[in-house]
Amino acid sequence: MKIVDLRCAVIGRHPIVRIVTDENIHGLGEVEFTKPYLKPFVLHFRDALIGEDPTDVERVMLKIRQRGSFKPYGAAVSAIEHALWDIAGKAAGVPVYKLLGGKVRDQVRVYNGSIRRKRTGDQPEDYAADVKWMMERPEKFFMVKQGISFHSNMKTNVPDFHYGVRQPPTYHGAMDQGQISERGMAHMIECVIAMKEVLGDKVSLALDCGPGWFLPDAIRFARAVEKYNLMWLEDMLTGDYVPWVNPQAYRELTVSTSTPIHTGEQIYLRHNFKELIETQAVRVIGPDPADIGGIAELKWVAEHAYMHSIMIAPHGTANGLLGLGALINVCATLPANYIAFEYPSASDAWWEDIVVGLPRGQIVRDSMIELLPGPGLGLDIDPEGARKYLSEGDEGFFDRV
Repeated sequence: MKIVDLRCAVIGRHPIVRIVTDENIHGLGEVEFTKPYLKPFVLHFRDALIGEDPTDVERVMLKIRQRGSFKPYGAAVSAIEHALWDIAGKAAGVPVYKLLGGKVRDQVRVYNGSIRRKRTGDQPEDYAADVKWMMERPEKFFMVKQGISFHSNMKTNVPDFHYGVRQPPTYHGAMDQGQISERGMAHMIECVIAMKEVLGDKVSLALDCGPGWFLPDAIRFARAVEKYNLMWLEDMLTGDYVPWVNPQAYRELTVSTSTPIHTGEQIYLRHNFKELIETQAVRVIGPDPADIGGIAELKWVAEHAYMHSIMIAPHGTANGLLGLGALINVCATLPANYIAFEYPSASDAWWEDIVVGLPRGQIVRDSMIELLPGPGLGLDIDPEGARKYLSEGDEGFFDRV
């Protein structure tokens, strides 16, 4: 089998990778909807892939893996890797998890970071109402994640929240940073108290915090919320679009508190997790299979973390429904340090009409998803249903060879 074409089309807001072979088996990969500009980065790899055997996934990846980088620029490589595994599974007639060593669980646990409504405000009562809405959803998520501090509108809507430069909220990935005021710190703690009064011990709470904090504030806040038994504090010092890790500062934060500290969604490749894991700088890592370099890379990192007693909760909120297939397959194979992955809901309602292979009816039940039975990543796109969403110039995206 040989690759004869690499295509990319922005469907809705997602760049979708389609690798076509001379045996009319194709593979799909999906990039987060926050990155529609990555189409040319994907197509940059076309010449490198033509003529290769897609079922030799690692051999193909050796040609392109070094050309990615921290979020967002590892996404092109990652989506290509997903498409390669999709072909390999279809060619073998088995789900991808069989090719990764086989499943260790029949269902995968997920948490809610993506199914949300617009919050009514940034006061404690607004946060309480929001988590109440999330905990009452039919999916019965065991855990919800809320954005606070620099990962929320608090940084602009709470007067004198911090003393740093304020970025206009018009560019995704722009980072506010600075010392948090006493007023800002007290406001965040009040919001935590309000949310925990609603959730109790029935539904767990994690906080997406930044990045943007400095170490003294991070330590102060982590200690202040210890009695509320949060699942984790995420991306306080670095994260999202920050192209470095800073494991020494994370380690000082981690050893200063019993509140678990989490990071990792922006990190590309196992090499950039090495010091973070081996110095036990965090308690939880959250790599994204659509940013780390692919699902095999995530599995390697998960196993390395397992040997160091570090938990893993993969990121995935914007990965879309094809990205859901990638997460389900890799998380079925992860060791016992796996907590749950962040459920990626459809970015537009019509996605559920064009993606083939989804469970019938409700996808998440009691915070769990059944493994997908189909070969490859288990999901596909209905070409006829999707054609109306193609942009000009992408009309041949679904064509055969």
